[in-house]
Amino acid sequence: MPANLERDVAAHYGQHDLTQKLLAALSASGVDPDRLTVDDLGPVDEFHIGGRAATKHAIAKMALTADMHVLDVGCGIGGASRYLASAIGCRVTGIDLTPQYVDAARELSRRTGLGDRITYEVASALAMPLADAGFDAAITLHVAMNIKDRDGLYAEVARVLKPGAQFCVYDVMQGPGEAPLYPVPWADTAETSHLTTPAETQSLLERAGFAVEQVEDRRDFAVAFFRERLSPAPDGPEPIGLYLIMSNPRVKFDNMLANVEQDRVSPVVMIARKR
Repeated sequence: MPANLERDVAAHYGQHDLTQKLLAALSASGVDPDRLTVDDLGPVDEFHIGGRAATKHAIAKMALTADMHVLDVGCGIGGASRYLASAIGCRVTGIDLTPQYVDAARELSRRTGLGDRITYEVASALAMPLADAGFDAAITLHVAMNIKDRDGLYAEVARVLKPGAQFCVYDVMQGPGEAPLYPVPWADTAETSHLTTPAETQSLLERAGFAVEQVEDRRDFAVAFFRERLSPAPDGPEPIGLYLIMSNPRVKFDNMLANVEQDRVSPVVMIARKR
């Protein structure tokens, strides 16, 4: 990914004082920020369609065990990696392009008592500072939409995985309809959005040395998710939610509902295995 594109992507997601905003919102919701649980963070720490439910669904398709070391490519503020460490007991390494996300991920993991099982690094998914064949599995949840060099991405993931390791991809992919409406959660304009179709994604994975074992289109799940999120809450907005890490969430969710309903995009889960 060109340096200017990586800069623009990091700027799209980054916020000053993000960690303090999250901790203040947790306090306002009645949660003790010094005694956090993984469930306390559920409403905000999984920045992909379906949140925690989607993470559980995707991870359940993999054969993960507590003795594995799992890579989270594009870890955000660490929601999926904390779920892996707490629910399965894996060791996890997360990398993300956005320094503010990595800072928040480290602090929230420390406060949930998982800091000894998870390591976070600021790094590009196209040039990870990681050894060859060092991981038993990898996940990437709503990350590739910002990466134009898909060949480079999947080749780099393949490089750091052991032979036979599983790779879970959960990304928004281009549908058969017209171009997406913007802004959307991952991009304000088309300039930093790089979608591929499911068929193209499968071909890219296979070219990088993976065998794709499962493909699931989660269009109906996404429609239900966005309709629920766009329905007015009877008691008003919650003190902690995705608005803390995303600007203009209402506009972006409106566009996403239209994009999915009109087959412009669809979230797809793929499970691949390194040959």
